[in-house]
Parts: sequence; structure tokens; C-alpha cells
Amino acid sequence: MTDIQITSPVSAPRIGESAPRPDGVPKVTGTFTFSSDLWHNNMLWGGTLRSPHPSANIKSIDISGALAINGVSAVLTHTDVPGSLLYGLEHADQPVLAADVVRYEGESVAIVAADHPETVRRALAAIVVDYQVTAPLVDPEAAEQAEPIHPDGNLIRRLRLRHGDQNIQGEIQVEGTYEVGMQDQAFLGPESGLALPSEDGGVELFVSTQWLHSDRDQVAVCLGLPPEKVRFTLSGVGGAFGAREDLSLHAHLCLLALHTGRPVKMVYSREESFHGHVHRHPARMWYRHHADTDGNLLRVEARLILDGGAYASSSGAVISNATCFAAGPYLIPSADIDGAVVRTNNPPCGAMRGFGAVQTCVGHEAQMDKLAAALGMDPVELRLKNALKSGDKLLTGQTITGAAPVAEVIKSCVDHPSTLIPSDDMMSLPGGAGRTADPHHIVRGQAMAVGFKNLLFSEGFDDYSSAICHLVDGVATITCACAEVGQGFVTLAQQITREVLGVEEVILAPAATATVGSAGSTSASRQTWMSGGAVQKACEAVRQQLLERIADQHQVNLDDLVLVDGQIVSLSGNFSLDLATATTEPLEADIEYHHAPTYPVDENGQGDAHVSFAFAAHRAVVDVDPELGLVKVVELTTSQDVGRLLNPLQAVGQLEGGASQGVGLAVMEEVLVTEGRIRNASFTDYLIPTALDMPPVEIAAFIEQPEPGAPFGAKGIGEPPSISSTAAVVAALRDATKRELPRVPVRPTDIVQLEDDTP
Repeated sequence: MTDIQITSPVSAPRIGESAPRPDGVPKVTGTFTFSSDLWHNNMLWGGTLRSPHPSANIKSIDISGALAINGVSAVLTHTDVPGSLLYGLEHADQPVLAADVVRYEGESVAIVAADHPETVRRALAAIVVDYQVTAPLVDPEAAEQAEPIHPDGNLIRRLRLRHGDQNIQGEIQVEGTYEVGMQDQAFLGPESGLALPSEDGGVELFVSTQWLHSDRDQVAVCLGLPPEKVRFTLSGVGGAFGAREDLSLHAHLCLLALHTGRPVKMVYSREESFHGHVHRHPARMWYRHHADTDGNLLRVEARLILDGGAYASSSGAVISNATCFAAGPYLIPSADIDGAVVRTNNPPCGAMRGFGAVQTCVGHEAQMDKLAAALGMDPVELRLKNALKSGDKLLTGQTITGAAPVAEVIKSCVDHPSTLIPSDDMMSLPGGAGRTADPHHIVRGQAMAVGFKNLLFSEGFDDYSSAICHLVDGVATITCACAEVGQGFVTLAQQITREVLGVEEVILAPAATATVGSAGSTSASRQTWMSGGAVQKACEAVRQQLLERIADQHQVNLDDLVLVDGQIVSLSGNFSLDLATATTEPLEADIEYHHAPTYPVDENGQGDAHVSFAFAAHRAVVDVDPELGLVKVVELTTSQDVGRLLNPLQAVGQLEGGASQGVGLAVMEEVLVTEGRIRNASFTDYLIPTALDMPPVEIAAFIEQPEPGAPFGAKGIGEPPSISSTAAVVAALRDATKRELPRVPVRPTDIVQLEDDTP
């Protein structure tokens, strides 16, 4: 465990110290430049015409009325796309602009560039599309047998996982069916960007994204241009959480800029943002758990179906995660897990924090509580009895070779004393300012949950990150295309550089495709390991170059030289040189950092598919008014496996932020979709937790067990806080209400005890 007291270092912070974010003050004071703040004196405004139907054939598109409006410079349809009509994160299956069919409400049909946003609005309204509306496919369970809605079929991927002896049966068996609704990433800065045509016939795009190089490559194919003529630069990102991993306005902006020969800016409204990016996959899950009478898990059976919506996005990887981690962080001798993700005419789904493990954690933790009740056993004891540890095999047959402190996160979480103080304040009751709850009706519930998922990309994906370190006059400049989306790489890169080179001043160059190789996506809790590792190796290469130069210039034994506090000194004590003096001639290293290889799973879901894993536990305390269905989460306690803690202040922020999204999914957040149509595409109707909704988040412990192969032994920490927090809150609601509550988010109508009015 780690003492989590946060102190500010006297000098520039290095590894293990709390480092303030260099972008923190500008963001708080409003001087930080987000992508929506971009401006060019000669720019046009862009807009997108979207389908009002979830399923329809396009008979014709008439743009003449829009072109006739004064101030309109371009109106483009699919016929104006010079390259491939299709793009996609894993599979190119989604049209840049719909040609003959639309597959979800909000699909892009045409784009406009004009001199003013109001002109854009009028031009979009003047485009006449003749739709032949067709019946939408909206039930994921019917999708496989239904008429295909896409040339690639309705099944995106099925993964069948068989582990151990399939004939094992337990004396104690419990079953459950669970459902998780669609969650939105709800980042505060909607999609936006600015595209500029280049003199060489190419285009530059300044955009908020999670993966610059993947975006660039997809857009270049659609534009019919070589990648070097399509240059992407990261702009200020107002949150991401997975939704910016897919293209949104990228290709549209570039098309308009190239067509008009002028800069074009586009900013989505909040409603358009809900239609313009992917969401968390809704899930339906059936489980059967087997155990002996002593509480030893023997077998888990599960059937999982995820709704991928109209296009594939990253659904193939999401169902892989959901299937691989379907049974939780427990040692299980036998398993039969069937996972499938399908296309429907519902909104497209893709990456969101937790990436498949959030949904299955709701299922497997509900099952563990149900099994504990059937055994007459304490739920915590049951979890500890079956907790994974290093050296154990996962359901995929892979052996855990790194740290797996599952028991430690559970024990430290549940043993942490509560800080709740009794209060008679009506504002502290469920309903808050509504003052509707009767204090005498309030019941309290408490429960815990534990979850885990993989770190880094898996199943044979060639995962790497690039970084350049340039050192001159004692100042280090780091260039890396890692997208800073709030996770704190801008702080970490400086800390690593100071740690390795002993410098005080570190400059971070802009993240851009034109200056450095890919850093991969800011997702999968991978950037601390991958881009942090790339920065570390680049700095180490520069340090080695420097010491070799000094050894040669001053005839000193290379093995005798070290860097200490900005000085190059000899261990024998007969040589010392200031770093700034030693680096008047620049040094540079360009590194491409890869993690250990992974492999696709076989037909039985077996194989060494993953690099590493991270574990977290949450304990939730809730107050409920069962008569009104009102809920208040009053306390969350968490412990997390971090490998090694690199920045305590930043880690606290990650755990608190992830927990807030977990609370949101548990009790309030859901994209409501009826017959393929989003009913609540606004922050008026799509509710997310505010500061008044969030309970205190007590961090019981950061469990530090350095991970082999990771830079400084550190694991990524961004996703686990959102995995077990939802399951813990829902379990606490079950404890308070004594109701099954198989669906997430839990609605007031799920809680209210309605009287039976049958005669």
C-alpha cells in the first residue's frame, strides 16, 4: 500500500511526486485554447445534414436550393468524395456521406460550407432528400437472424470461450439475467476543428482527437491523397473517454477545405454531438455460476450480446474484452462464455472508458452476491476465497506473470473506516433540494464490487508509440503524438524526462503527424506504459549519447560517469561538468517503443492475448427512499492496483473522475433510444452527476506492486475506477431495497414497491 498524502515538491517534480498540470491554470482561468476556440480570418463555417430516420433508402438529394443561397461556398454529397467512400477504426464499413441508404438516425448525408453559421443552417434546411423510410432493426437479439442491414452482415464478431473441463457441475448454482443501458461519454467540449488547404494540394487539420495518426490515415484514403499530404495537429481536447477514437467531422472538414480552397471551421452542437459519436454498448447478459458447498468457484457459463449499432467501430475488440473478463478477477477452473456483438439501426457504439469490462462487471458481481447468499457466506469472504493471484490462469488460459493484487485491493477497500457523519440536514437526503424524502423512510445499503481489465492493445495488434528527445543547452524538448485528453501525459512526460536526464526545464512540442511517428490511441489505459515508455527510452538514449560524448572529449571512463542533479560527475570524484555546458551541441534520439507481443485467441478463446491487467475495488454506501424511488450515493471507497504511483495528485483525480462516471451509469445516465431514435440528446435530459450528486470518494489505498516490463513499474490507471464503481453502487441499492435490480441504470420505478392491485 501507499501513503496517499499529497505534498508539493520544492523543485521541479520527478517520478513519484505530485506534479501540477502545466495546462491546469489556463483551463481553470479560461485562457486555454480548445479546438472550438480556433479561428482564421478567412475561414468559412461548416455544417452537416443528418438523416432524421434510423433506416431509409435515399431516392435522391437536391442541393440546388442550398447552392442558391448567398454566402454558400460548397454543398457536397457522396459524389464529391474523391477517394474511398468508406472509413472505419477497425473495418472500413461506414460511409463518409451516405449514398443510397442511411442506417441510423443522425447519419451524415451532405455537408455545407458558408460564410456564417446562420447561413450554414439555412443551407442545410434547403437541401431536399427524398427518403424511402424502412423498418429499423432495433433488437440486438433478433439481429443475427434478421435481414442484413449492411453488406458485411449483422454479426460483427462472435467469440466462444471454452476453458477447462466442460462437464464440471457445482452443487450450488445460481443464475441471473442482467442488462446495461447505453451510456454517453458526455465530454464537455463537443466535436470541433479547423481545416486549412495547403499549397501542395494537401490539407492541415487542427482537431481534438484520441489518435492522430489513425485519423490521418483514414481521412487520407477518403481524400485520395498520400498520408504525407494530410497533416493533423492536436488541438485542445475538452474530454474524450473513448468517443473521439472514431472519426466524426474530420473528413468533412478536409473535404470542404479542399473544395473551397479556404479554411473551414466546424463545431457540433450538443444535440449533434450525441448523434455524431459512438456510445457505450448496451448489453444483455445471462450468467450461471457453479460452486461447491465451501464456496470454491467451479464453473461460469455466460451468454453476452452487445448492441454495436449501425457500424463496427471498435466493437470487435469490445466484445473480446467483455468475453475474456466476463467472470471477473477470480480463479475459475471451467468456463463456457459466448459473446457476440451485432449491427442494428440503433446509434453506433464503440470505445468508452472500461471497454466491455464495465458491462460484464455488473453481471459477474451481481452473481457473486447471489452466490454468497445461496451459500450463506459473506460476499467479501467469497471474493477473497476465489481471488486471482500472480501465477494463476485466466479463462483464456493465459498465465498472469505480473502483479495481481486482487485480495489486497479487496481487503484494503472493505477495511477502510467510513467517514460518514450522521446529519439531519434535509439536503443530505435522497431528493436533496426537493425536500421530498421522509427521513423516517430512508434505508441505507452497503456493498462492494471488484473488477479488472487488460492494459494496452491485445490479440496481436502491433502496439507501439514513438517519441523524440532533443537536448541542447540543458533544456530537453519532447515530441510525441500522444493525445492529451485529460489523462495527464503532459505532466508525466516532463516527470520522466527530469528523472532520466536530471534537467529542470522540459518543453513539450505540439503533437502532430508531421513531426513524429504514431503514439497510438489514448485509450486502453496504455499511454503511461506506451508513450511513457517511449519518452523514457528516448531520454535514456540521449543520456547515453551524452555520456559517451563526454567520456570521449575528456578522456574519462564511460562506466565512471553518471548524471546527478544537472551535473555529469564521475563516481571516482575527479570529474564534474554542468549539464547546460555539456550540451551546447544538440543531442537527439527518436525511439519507437513496442510492448511484449500478444496473440489472437483461438477458436476456443484460448491464447496469450493480453500484456497486463489492472484491478480495482469499490465499496458503496447509499440511502434510498423506497416509497419514492429516490437514491443518494453517500460514500464511495476505493482501492486500486497501480503498479507504481508516478503522480499521486493526478492519480486521485483519475480515481475520482472514473468513479463519477460509474455513479452516473448506476443511477442516472442512459441514452434513451426508441425505435432507433435518441430521445434525450441534451444535458437537460441526459443527466450526468454534478458536484452535488457525487459522494465523497475515499481512497483507501494505492496498491504498489511494480509491473515487470512497464516503465518504472507503473500501470495505467484511467479505466479501472469506472469498472467496479457501477457494480458497487447497484449492489448497495440491492442491499437497501432487497430487490433484484437486474438493469442498469436503476430507475426510480425499479425501486418503488407498488401495491398489487389485482383482485
